[in-house]
Amino acid sequence: MSPLNTSDRAERANRAARTAPERIRPRHPARTEMVRGIGPWSGLVLAVVVGIVMYDAAPTWQGRWVAVSDVLREYGIVFGVPLALAVGCWQGGRERRRGFGELVATLPRSTLRRLLLAAAPAALWPAAGYLGAAAGSSLATWPYVSGGRPYPSLVLADAVAIASAGVIGFVAGRLTPWRLTAPLLALVAYVTLISTYSDDPRLWLNPAALHHYFWDRPVWWFGPAAMVWTGGLAAAALLALAARRRAVAVLPLAAACTAAVVLVQTGNGLWRADPAASRLVCDDGTPQVCVSAVDKALLPDVSAALAGLNGKLRGIPGAPARWVSGPGAPGTGMYWMGGTRITELGVTSTPPPPGDAELPSPYEASVRGRIADPAAYANSAVTWLFSETCRDGDFELPGFDRAGDIHSAVHQWLAPVPDFASYEGMAGAEGQLRRLQAMDAAQGRAYLTRYLAGDAVPGCDPAEVPVP
Repeated sequence: MSPLNTSDRAERANRAARTAPERIRPRHPARTEMVRGIGPWSGLVLAVVVGIVMYDAAPTWQGRWVAVSDVLREYGIVFGVPLALAVGCWQGGRERRRGFGELVATLPRSTLRRLLLAAAPAALWPAAGYLGAAAGSSLATWPYVSGGRPYPSLVLADAVAIASAGVIGFVAGRLTPWRLTAPLLALVAYVTLISTYSDDPRLWLNPAALHHYFWDRPVWWFGPAAMVWTGGLAAAALLALAARRRAVAVLPLAAACTAAVVLVQTGNGLWRADPAASRLVCDDGTPQVCVSAVDKALLPDVSAALAGLNGKLRGIPGAPARWVSGPGAPGTGMYWMGGTRITELGVTSTPPPPGDAELPSPYEASVRGRIADPAAYANSAVTWLFSETCRDGDFELPGFDRAGDIHSAVHQWLAPVPDFASYEGMAGAEGQLRRLQAMDAAQGRAYLTRYLAGDAVPGCDPAEVPVP
């Protein structure tokens, strides 16, 4: 064979190889299951719904990591668990509704493997949607948070709860392929999640259970225990349905029960006081303004809002020596019952130093790291300073309406708000206010001294309220 013929054959072979169609590699079954059906849409819907609700409620959480965790848990779980249950139930009944049961049974994969592949979209996509909304909320909080740290273990525990709901819904769909099972299951889950808010320790078995104190932190094992509780139930349900030996379902069920017992036995102790978050940060003014460390970025705004008020109160006998916001403030975690102050469960309250006055929460008055309305905030501080819980009979005493007008006028005089005249029933207070505004500095200080006489707060008896 001549060299020319050999080179021609090699060239033809190379040309044929270049023009031959490429061999198509088959897709992995898991990828096929994950990208088709209702699964991807469920993740997108949950991410959009939670994102919109979180955006609308931003003033209630944007600034504290504990608040982010609570609001995410409230909306993400309440929407995510019913959605995942419904999607899983619909996915689980798909084969029986379409009559593919006998065909699928002939596949070489084991039953457990087939069910894992089929349940994966209902479990993973809603969990991924929740994690996406949680990541966006955390990024939106980062520029405005003053202290503390995020709690990724709780976010992961919530995602596991949503994924577990998808698996349990899938098992329910396999057992009951009726089309209305999915919406009914979602409705029952929603009602259950929103109806278990109480002081019962069993509350913490509810993935949507909320924590209301911003100066606490979860114990390190709270998140992992919550994952074992919800994930164990889902694993037990799936193994009981598909495992060759269904007795193995006892193992994850036992783990879930153990985690449940630990959560219930610990109860409110799942959250502990965080000294780093509750310590006070103060300015150098007189009266001094102190806020908790989680609100330290708001301290300059709070001090500026109270500057005018502090100038009028400075040096007045009975005026506060220090404004305090946080767990160390007088009255924190307390409420009135029958004329007696009662300490709420879960809050440790110690007697405050003399001269301390409770300051309204700067966090609740702020939007994205700034006090939204400084005048209204200062007026609230005055209202809290002079607040008094009166008995029913006090409202019928002669002169009580006049005393109320004087209180309102003093509040407006010390911390004016622009819309005071628009308040209903302020005609009498406006007359008292004009008398206060007509006083010179010495007369005003003398009147405040009389007004703050006694225990620094005028009582509910109208006779104790001095007339300007």
